Amino acid sequence: MTNPSNDVADALAAENARLRSELASARDRQSASAEILRTIAASPSDARPVFEAIASSSKRLLGGFSATVLQFIGDELHLVAYTPTSPEADAGLMASFPRKITEFPTFGLVHGGETIQFPDSEADDVPQLNRDLARLRGFRSVLFMPLMNRGAPVGMISVTRAEVGAFAPDLVQLLQTFADQAVIAIENARLFNETQQTLERQTATADILKVMAASPSDVQPVFDAIAASANRLIGGFSTAVLRYIDGAAHLAAFTPTDPAGDRVLQASFPVPFAQFPPYRLVAGGSAAQLPDTELEPAARDIARARGYRSMLFAPLMSEGEAIGVIIATRRAIGTFDEHHVRLLQTFADQAVIAIKNVSLFNATREALERQTATADILKVIAASPADVTPVFQAISDSAKVLVGGHSTAVTRVIGGMLHLAAFSTDNEAGNEDLLSSFPTSLWSSGIHSRVATSGEYAFRSDMQNEPDLTEAMKELARTRGYRSILVVPMLRDGVAIGTIGVTRPEAGHFPEKAINLLKTFADQAVIAVENTRLFNEVQDRTRELAKSLDDLRAAQDRLIQTEKLASLGQLTAGIAHEIKNPLNFVNNFASLSSELTDELNEALAPVPLADDVRNEIEELTGLLKDNLGKVVQHGRRADSIVKNMLLHSREGGGEHRESDINALVEESLDLAYHGARAEKPQFDVTVKRELDPAAGSADVFPQEITRVLLNLVSNGFYAVTSRKADTGAAGYEPVVTATTRDRGDRIEIRIRDNGIGIPDEVKAKMFNPFFTTKPAGEGTGLGLSMSHDIVVKQHGGTIDVATEPGKFTEFTILLPRKSSFPDGGKDSP
Repeated sequence: MTNPSNDVADALAAENARLRSELASARDRQSASAEILRTIAASPSDARPVFEAIASSSKRLLGGFSATVLQFIGDELHLVAYTPTSPEADAGLMASFPRKITEFPTFGLVHGGETIQFPDSEADDVPQLNRDLARLRGFRSVLFMPLMNRGAPVGMISVTRAEVGAFAPDLVQLLQTFADQAVIAIENARLFNETQQTLERQTATADILKVMAASPSDVQPVFDAIAASANRLIGGFSTAVLRYIDGAAHLAAFTPTDPAGDRVLQASFPVPFAQFPPYRLVAGGSAAQLPDTELEPAARDIARARGYRSMLFAPLMSEGEAIGVIIATRRAIGTFDEHHVRLLQTFADQAVIAIKNVSLFNATREALERQTATADILKVIAASPADVTPVFQAISDSAKVLVGGHSTAVTRVIGGMLHLAAFSTDNEAGNEDLLSSFPTSLWSSGIHSRVATSGEYAFRSDMQNEPDLTEAMKELARTRGYRSILVVPMLRDGVAIGTIGVTRPEAGHFPEKAINLLKTFADQAVIAVENTRLFNEVQDRTRELAKSLDDLRAAQDRLIQTEKLASLGQLTAGIAHEIKNPLNFVNNFASLSSELTDELNEALAPVPLADDVRNEIEELTGLLKDNLGKVVQHGRRADSIVKNMLLHSREGGGEHRESDINALVEESLDLAYHGARAEKPQFDVTVKRELDPAAGSADVFPQEITRVLLNLVSNGFYAVTSRKADTGAAGYEPVVTATTRDRGDRIEIRIRDNGIGIPDEVKAKMFNPFFTTKPAGEGTGLGLSMSHDIVVKQHGGTIDVATEPGKFTEFTILLPRKSSFPDGGKDSP
């Protein structure tokens, strides 16, 4: 028989043991919860340490074989924590994740918040995937606890045991507590990271705004800051900012990766829109993504070269139009988070604001600079009423600075030629080539001449690649260092009176504002020219009135002299005609008498004469024949001189016709030389000819051009003779050189002597009628004046002189090849 008191004592002991066990278990659970809470507090931005603590506590407190924590990220299930079992089983577990949620059958069981158990993983109702995983890991029962946040599943905890059987309710409740703590950790980390990201974005935005404020005239620092901030906050591999300019995408900024990849990126731009798919992809204003570059052939090559796999595009939109794009890349495959998309679009909006701010700032500054330049030019106009040169130079300098040009040039139309009036340049090496290009014909092939004749502005966008450019034009551009040129006309009453041109070292079209600016300067130049013309006309008129009496007297003297010269010419012609007939008789009878001496010798041959008499007769007849030969020779020379006198005294120019210029020069040299020898038999001078076979022919009045050349050559003979007389024969060789050159639509003739030269005060008057420096009786003062009228007024050419007293004088004549004479000027056949 049992003792009742012993039974009570045993029962109390058992109850105490149970209570102590439950108390210990409760303490373990509280300790585990407290530890997890401490881990949550210590890792506000990362839930992974919390997951690891939960996995460890779940396994220990539930008496489990293993525990895992899974988290839903996007549409995938990721393994975020687990308790190890064996290396092989652990490797198999990790290889099973991440995986699509739809590929994990357990998700379908717990997605509504239900807790699921498999008391025996080998049971028939257990999904095959779970059965395989149990066998791999080595367990037989499993408990799945969903992680629910606001009614939506965000993950799950699973605890396994090696033995078969269901988990007790209190263990299920414990795991629920751990699940709640896991959700708290996830939410805390999300909130913390979102707050941190928001702060970083606000800081980046503030930094970019500071860069904008510090760079009001340059958008490049803003682009650099945007690329760096976007790449850092998105966690990207690289980020690039592109701008759309003239139908192409240009690289504006990028974050570097490696030198080889960076070179590939830089070499890919600029690229036309047709070869740049992102242009159409985001042209509507919405961001776009490329989750895997390997699936897009257009992006595959550069992605491989740079080392990324996914891309995000955010357009730069201004007034509904795409003006650029920001491209962020990552090494990983997949889509970017929505907050990253919004962030990149925010940076794109900031880039647009920066572009507009810089545009407004630069436009305001340019307007101020132009107004200042215009005011300065007006001041120069007011300060130089009689001389337009300072105005042209001020316009040239201002145009170069404001257009951002490499060089500028201002030309004027004077006498049918285009003359260089002013220029500015950064390349002194090209100045000589520029100066040698002017003056030039209005009908030459240069762009300044084309603008001057058409009255319309013109430009060349690439001086090295446009097909209609000559090699000389390309060489001039290379020497002066420019690739593009813009020229506008100075128009007065619709007619161009000059041009303004500006060049740039880079190829491309000039902006509209540059064209309008040059047109404004052209208008100011026309005002300056007109003001100067009116001012000088008033000044000239005043001087003309003051000198009117002197001019009238001079005109009267010229008229008298003209009549005298005309009478002298008639007298010369009459004398030449009168001399010609007796001179013909002398020449004819001298020739006949020479023949008679031969007949006399023949007649005396059969007559018997003493030897000394016959010898004397033959000697006398020989001397007589020689003398008659000399008479014939000098008579013919005199006849040539008479013919030249008649030619030089003729009035009128005869007919104009195509004439060989080299032949006219040769003929004039011969006539002048023989005429000088006839006048002074001891005359001796070296005559050189440098005649260009390509000079060809021109439509001229040949008699008039001959008169000009005779006059210039005769003046050259006079100059070298005078210098020889002054210096003596020692060491001095008198030389007169005639040169011809082909100048395209013109022919150049140069007559040069190494004679006494012409002083500056004489050079200024040498083409005036009746002005001469020769002694009395040796010049009329009409030769150069007549030559000037024949070349310039009659033939539309030019005649210039270069000289240095005591060294040389050189006259240069430019004759147009084509006639500008009226049709009636040529005699009919």
